[in-house]
Amino acid sequence: MRRRLAPRNNQSHAIAARRSGATRRLPIGALLFSEPRTAKLHPSDMTSTPPTSHRPENGQTIRTLEDAVDAAAATAEGLNFYSGKGVLVEALSYADLRTQAQELARRLLNAGLVHGDRVAMVADTEADFVRIFFACTYAGLVPAPMPLPAAFGGKDNYLAHIRRMVERADARAAFAPAALKEWLHTATEGLPLKLVGTIDDIRALDPVGGDLPEVAENDLCYLQFSSGSTRFPMGIAVTQKALVANATAIYRYGLQAGPEDRCVSWLPFYHDMGLVGFLLTPIVARISVDYFATRDFARRPLLWLDLISRNRGTISYSPSFGYELSVQRAEKMTLPEGLDLSSWRTAGIGGDMIRPEVLRRFGARFAEFGFKTDNFVPSYGMAEATLALSFAPLGNGMQTTTVDAERMEHEGIIVDADGDDRRSREFMLCGIPLPGHEIVVRDPDGSPAAPRTVGRIYARGPSLMTAYFNEPEATAAVLSDDGWLDTGDLGYFEGEQIVITGRAKDLVIVNGRNIWPQDLEWTAESHIESLRSGDVAVFSVDAEASENIVALVQCRTADPEKRKALCDEVMTVLRVECGAVVEVVPVGSHDLPVTSSGKLSRTKARALYHQLMRDAAASA
Repeated sequence: MRRRLAPRNNQSHAIAARRSGATRRLPIGALLFSEPRTAKLHPSDMTSTPPTSHRPENGQTIRTLEDAVDAAAATAEGLNFYSGKGVLVEALSYADLRTQAQELARRLLNAGLVHGDRVAMVADTEADFVRIFFACTYAGLVPAPMPLPAAFGGKDNYLAHIRRMVERADARAAFAPAALKEWLHTATEGLPLKLVGTIDDIRALDPVGGDLPEVAENDLCYLQFSSGSTRFPMGIAVTQKALVANATAIYRYGLQAGPEDRCVSWLPFYHDMGLVGFLLTPIVARISVDYFATRDFARRPLLWLDLISRNRGTISYSPSFGYELSVQRAEKMTLPEGLDLSSWRTAGIGGDMIRPEVLRRFGARFAEFGFKTDNFVPSYGMAEATLALSFAPLGNGMQTTTVDAERMEHEGIIVDADGDDRRSREFMLCGIPLPGHEIVVRDPDGSPAAPRTVGRIYARGPSLMTAYFNEPEATAAVLSDDGWLDTGDLGYFEGEQIVITGRAKDLVIVNGRNIWPQDLEWTAESHIESLRSGDVAVFSVDAEASENIVALVQCRTADPEKRKALCDEVMTVLRVECGAVVEVVPVGSHDLPVTSSGKLSRTKARALYHQLMRDAAASA
């Protein structure tokens, strides 16, 4: 029988932070293990952990994640897991987590695992993942979370994907939810693993005696697989010291977490915003968190808002897509009874390029339910920096700047739009660097960029990764000897705040003009009613003497005439609105490729385009 924790206090709240001063759609509706659809949100039949009653004191020493769990175990806080119907199915206090993780750690060590071994684990939003993750922590092992399968990716592709992850991590053990046990065995067949299975296979081992291994601050804390690499995702090596530095900076300075804060999250644990922002940071800060699965959010996004309302959540994050989906669903469904979002003091936004108009629509739709647009908090960061590098000032809401798009594209300089007929582009200000961290913008030659000039963004600070695991060449390409990380992002400073304009590798250069793919994607999606966010992927392909622009467009019809009409409409919109000549190619409704964290992969989209062209030539 599950332990019933202290009664819920309706004045409770939360924590997290994020990745890029920006946002992209997560393919969260495309995950396995769906439940029957239901529009009704049911009240919990259990009791969740209470709001936080203690905060780490400045003089208290937290050097490792193990220290953080030990300290959190002295409080009544913990983690609460909800079903897709909004029912609390498990409440795991930090005290119980500590006890259970230590016991599992002793059993893990009996499998022949030794200090520093990597443990690959499929990361579902459930308490057992958390137990195994922290069992690795106490055993001196290095957890490496892996993604769940996507419904439209195919079993074989998924098995090959996680096999390569296990190989890349040089893992010595691998675990998955019970429903994926057989898949995991198939994926890892023949690899030199000492244990493969589920949490029950760990529990079946006898515990070792004696003291658990000592965990040092320079030990690896976990491997975070990068979803943005141009080849196979690499393991980002994050030390205990870097994790504690980033988590502490997030809760103290970025979010200024207080004694009445409480988190609500649907973000996946295999993504840095879900893992660091809503699991590890709350533990360092000793804050309770309410979770429900990403797949459930995709089907019932209003459950997110309902949990915030019912549990008086104060801090919750989402990419732009999450806010957009909530607005779309609110137009078609009855909102939860008694919805009250007045407790939500930090509505974080991050993940990739932020779309200001999406946030405005969300703010307008939910203002009558107590939501305040001043509580939007843009932030910027990446897994290579553990999670966060900058936060916008709390209470200021969205701060944007609208610039002359043509001057930016042709000259690389930022000039305020003057309201004439010239094209403009609106960007979000993503805040100032966290204490102890530095962000600079550089020209192509490495020198500091002039004010309001677009350049490449570099970062330095105590939260940076040590390396891409076992990838010395890839590490050297982005991490300098003096500690500067080449983020791969482009941007500029607006006053003291960093503004992200795009990814350097995605930039399309045509006749000396810099074209941001996001501009074209967003223009098509906003001007054509039948298109949704994430339906268009823009990239360049090499022609004989130049680069050509290509757009893949998802079509929800097999009718050739309707597909052609949609492509023609996209082509016209991009020519008229953006002055860009684009080849538009239709693909199926779920065919645009995404990374393991759910972002659109333009590199894979380009590969898909070339494959389509080869197939067309072969059948001609």
